Amino acid sequence: MVKSQNKAKPGMSEVEEAVRTLLLWIGENPQREGLLKTPARVAKAYGELFSGYNQSADEILGTVFEEVAGYNEPVLIRDIGFFSHCEHHMVPIIGKAHIAYMPDGKVVGLSKIPRIVDMFARRLQTQEAMTAQIADTLQDHLQPKGVAVLIEAEHLCMAMRGVQKQGSSTVTTAFRGAYARDEKAQANFMLSLRGQR
Repeated sequence: MVKSQNKAKPGMSEVEEAVRTLLLWIGENPQREGLLKTPARVAKAYGELFSGYNQSADEILGTVFEEVAGYNEPVLIRDIGFFSHCEHHMVPIIGKAHIAYMPDGKVVGLSKIPRIVDMFARRLQTQEAMTAQIADTLQDHLQPKGVAVLIEAEHLCMAMRGVQKQGSSTVTTAFRGAYARDEKAQANFMLSLRGQR
Protein backbone atom coordinates (compact mmCIF):
# COMPACT_ATOMS: atom_id res chain seq x y z
CA MET A 1 0.00 0.00 0.00
CA VAL A 2 1.28 3.45 -0.89
CA LYS A 3 1.40 5.82 2.06
CA SER A 4 0.64 9.49 1.62
CA GLN A 5 3.31 11.97 2.65
CA ASN A 6 0.60 14.01 4.40
CA LYS A 7 -0.06 13.13 8.02
CA ALA A 8 -3.81 13.76 7.99
CA LYS A 9 -5.96 12.45 5.16
CA PRO A 10 -8.59 15.05 4.19
CA GLY A 11 -12.17 14.21 5.12
CA MET A 12 -15.05 13.93 2.66
CA SER A 13 -16.26 17.48 3.38
CA GLU A 14 -12.80 18.86 2.50
CA VAL A 15 -12.74 16.89 -0.76
CA GLU A 16 -16.20 18.12 -1.69
CA GLU A 17 -15.19 21.71 -0.93
CA ALA A 18 -12.16 21.32 -3.19
CA VAL A 19 -14.45 20.20 -6.04
CA ARG A 20 -16.70 23.22 -5.44
CA THR A 21 -13.61 25.45 -5.65
CA LEU A 22 -12.67 23.87 -9.00
CA LEU A 23 -16.20 24.40 -10.29
CA LEU A 24 -15.98 28.07 -9.36
CA TRP A 25 -12.53 28.35 -10.91
CA ILE A 26 -13.72 27.06 -14.32
CA GLY A 27 -16.59 29.55 -14.26
CA GLU A 28 -19.42 27.28 -13.10
CA ASN A 29 -22.01 27.79 -10.41
CA PRO A 30 -21.82 24.92 -7.87
CA GLN A 31 -25.29 25.94 -6.61
CA ARG A 32 -27.13 25.28 -9.85
CA GLU A 33 -29.36 22.20 -9.82
CA GLY A 34 -27.22 19.98 -12.05
CA LEU A 35 -24.11 20.55 -9.93
CA LEU A 36 -25.50 20.43 -6.40
CA LYS A 37 -24.48 16.80 -5.86
CA THR A 38 -21.43 16.87 -8.14
CA PRO A 39 -18.87 17.36 -5.35
CA ALA A 40 -20.12 14.24 -3.54
CA ARG A 41 -20.26 12.29 -6.81
CA VAL A 42 -16.71 13.30 -7.72
CA ALA A 43 -15.41 12.32 -4.28
CA LYS A 44 -17.08 8.91 -4.55
CA ALA A 45 -15.80 8.42 -8.12
CA TYR A 46 -12.24 9.29 -7.06
CA GLY A 47 -12.48 6.70 -4.32
CA GLU A 48 -13.18 4.08 -7.01
CA LEU A 49 -10.80 5.43 -9.66
CA PHE A 50 -7.85 5.52 -7.25
CA SER A 51 -8.66 2.41 -5.20
CA GLY A 52 -5.24 0.97 -6.06
CA TYR A 53 -3.73 2.93 -3.19
CA ASN A 54 -5.70 0.72 -0.79
CA GLN A 55 -4.55 -2.60 -2.27
CA SER A 56 -1.38 -4.61 -1.76
CA ALA A 57 0.45 -7.13 -3.92
CA ASP A 58 0.94 -9.34 -0.85
CA GLU A 59 -2.82 -9.79 -0.54
CA ILE A 60 -3.42 -10.28 -4.26
CA LEU A 61 -0.53 -12.70 -4.87
CA GLY A 62 -0.59 -14.39 -1.47
CA THR A 63 -1.81 -17.76 -2.79
CA VAL A 64 0.17 -19.79 -5.32
CA PHE A 65 -0.29 -23.32 -6.62
CA GLU A 66 2.62 -25.76 -6.69
CA GLU A 67 0.74 -28.65 -8.32
CA VAL A 68 1.53 -27.77 -11.92
CA ALA A 69 2.02 -31.33 -13.29
CA GLY A 70 5.45 -30.43 -14.61
CA TYR A 71 4.27 -27.40 -16.57
CA ASN A 72 7.19 -25.04 -17.20
CA GLU A 73 6.27 -23.12 -20.35
CA PRO A 74 5.28 -19.44 -20.35
CA VAL A 75 1.85 -18.38 -19.11
CA LEU A 76 0.56 -15.47 -21.20
CA ILE A 77 -2.43 -13.29 -20.45
CA ARG A 78 -3.05 -10.73 -23.14
CA ASP A 79 -5.48 -7.90 -23.77
CA ILE A 80 -5.94 -6.98 -20.11
CA GLY A 81 -7.93 -3.78 -20.45
CA PHE A 82 -7.24 -1.02 -17.94
CA PHE A 83 -7.66 2.67 -17.31
CA SER A 84 -5.37 4.85 -15.26
CA HIS A 85 -4.71 8.56 -14.77
CA CYS A 86 -1.66 10.52 -15.80
CA GLU A 87 0.14 11.86 -12.74
CA HIS A 88 0.98 15.09 -14.57
CA HIS A 89 -2.54 16.19 -15.57
CA MET A 90 -4.84 13.67 -13.83
CA VAL A 91 -6.38 12.85 -17.21
CA PRO A 92 -7.24 9.25 -18.20
CA ILE A 93 -4.89 6.72 -19.76
CA ILE A 94 -6.75 3.87 -21.49
CA GLY A 95 -4.97 0.75 -22.64
CA LYS A 96 -4.19 -2.93 -22.61
CA ALA A 97 -1.52 -4.92 -20.83
CA HIS A 98 0.00 -8.17 -22.09
CA ILE A 99 1.87 -10.19 -19.48
CA ALA A 100 3.79 -13.46 -19.55
CA TYR A 101 5.74 -15.29 -16.89
CA MET A 102 7.77 -18.50 -16.91
CA PRO A 103 6.78 -20.55 -13.85
CA ASP A 104 9.47 -22.06 -11.68
CA GLY A 105 7.48 -24.78 -9.94
CA LYS A 106 4.46 -22.66 -9.01
CA VAL A 107 1.70 -20.68 -10.69
CA VAL A 108 -0.79 -18.08 -9.56
CA GLY A 109 -4.53 -17.96 -10.25
CA LEU A 110 -5.13 -16.37 -13.64
CA SER A 111 -7.36 -13.62 -12.21
CA LYS A 112 -4.49 -12.38 -10.04
CA ILE A 113 -2.51 -10.97 -12.97
CA PRO A 114 -5.29 -8.56 -14.08
CA ARG A 115 -5.79 -7.59 -10.44
CA ILE A 116 -2.13 -6.57 -10.21
CA VAL A 117 -2.57 -4.50 -13.39
CA ASP A 118 -5.62 -2.80 -11.86
CA MET A 119 -3.87 -2.19 -8.54
CA PHE A 120 -1.14 -0.16 -10.24
CA ALA A 121 -3.45 1.37 -12.87
CA ARG A 122 -5.80 2.76 -10.24
CA ARG A 123 -3.16 5.18 -9.02
CA LEU A 124 -1.70 8.33 -10.52
CA GLN A 125 0.83 6.96 -12.98
CA THR A 126 3.23 7.25 -15.83
CA GLN A 127 3.03 4.35 -18.25
CA GLU A 128 6.75 3.71 -17.92
CA ALA A 129 6.56 3.41 -14.13
CA MET A 130 3.46 1.22 -14.26
CA THR A 131 5.14 -1.19 -16.69
CA ALA A 132 8.16 -1.57 -14.39
CA GLN A 133 6.01 -1.84 -11.25
CA ILE A 134 4.00 -4.74 -12.69
CA ALA A 135 7.12 -6.58 -13.88
CA ASP A 136 9.00 -6.10 -10.60
CA THR A 137 6.02 -7.09 -8.46
CA LEU A 138 5.41 -10.32 -10.38
CA GLN A 139 9.12 -11.18 -10.38
CA ASP A 140 9.48 -10.49 -6.64
CA HIS A 141 6.33 -12.25 -5.47
CA LEU A 142 6.13 -15.25 -7.82
CA GLN A 143 9.89 -15.74 -8.28
CA PRO A 144 9.41 -17.16 -11.77
CA LYS A 145 12.18 -17.78 -14.26
CA GLY A 146 11.16 -14.56 -15.98
CA VAL A 147 8.46 -11.94 -16.58
CA ALA A 148 7.55 -9.99 -19.71
CA VAL A 149 5.19 -7.00 -19.73
CA LEU A 150 4.02 -4.96 -22.71
CA ILE A 151 1.60 -2.08 -22.24
CA GLU A 152 -0.01 -0.09 -25.03
CA ALA A 153 -2.17 2.87 -24.17
CA GLU A 154 -3.71 6.11 -25.34
CA HIS A 155 -2.98 9.10 -23.13
CA LEU A 156 -5.82 11.58 -23.10
CA CYS A 157 -3.41 14.26 -21.91
CA MET A 158 -2.04 14.04 -25.47
CA ALA A 159 -5.44 13.64 -27.13
CA MET A 160 -7.48 16.30 -25.27
CA ARG A 161 -4.87 18.97 -24.57
CA GLY A 162 -1.33 19.89 -25.59
CA VAL A 163 -0.55 18.39 -29.00
CA GLN A 164 -4.13 17.05 -29.32
CA LYS A 165 -3.22 13.90 -31.23
CA GLN A 166 -6.19 11.56 -30.95
CA GLY A 167 -5.60 7.87 -31.64
CA SER A 168 -1.86 7.82 -31.00
CA SER A 169 -0.67 5.10 -28.65
CA THR A 170 2.39 4.56 -26.50
CA VAL A 171 4.04 1.15 -26.10
CA THR A 172 6.30 0.25 -23.18
CA THR A 173 7.96 -3.06 -22.26
CA ALA A 174 9.72 -4.54 -19.27
CA PHE A 175 11.60 -7.82 -19.17
CA ARG A 176 12.86 -9.55 -16.03
CA GLY A 177 14.82 -12.75 -15.44
CA ALA A 178 15.02 -15.10 -18.42
CA TYR A 179 13.14 -12.64 -20.62
CA ALA A 180 15.78 -9.99 -19.93
CA ARG A 181 18.64 -12.36 -20.74
CA ASP A 182 17.21 -14.35 -23.65
CA GLU A 183 16.43 -12.50 -26.87
CA LYS A 184 14.66 -15.59 -28.23
CA ALA A 185 12.27 -15.59 -25.26
CA GLN A 186 11.59 -11.88 -25.85
CA ALA A 187 11.00 -12.54 -29.55
CA ASN A 188 8.59 -15.40 -28.77
CA PHE A 189 6.67 -13.14 -26.40
CA MET A 190 6.39 -10.41 -29.02
CA LEU A 191 5.42 -12.91 -31.74
CA SER A 192 2.66 -14.29 -29.54
CA LEU A 193 1.13 -10.80 -29.45
CA ARG A 194 1.43 -10.09 -33.18
CA GLY A 195 -1.92 -9.71 -34.89
CA GLN A 196 -3.78 -9.86 -31.57
CA ARG A 197 -4.14 -6.12 -31.00
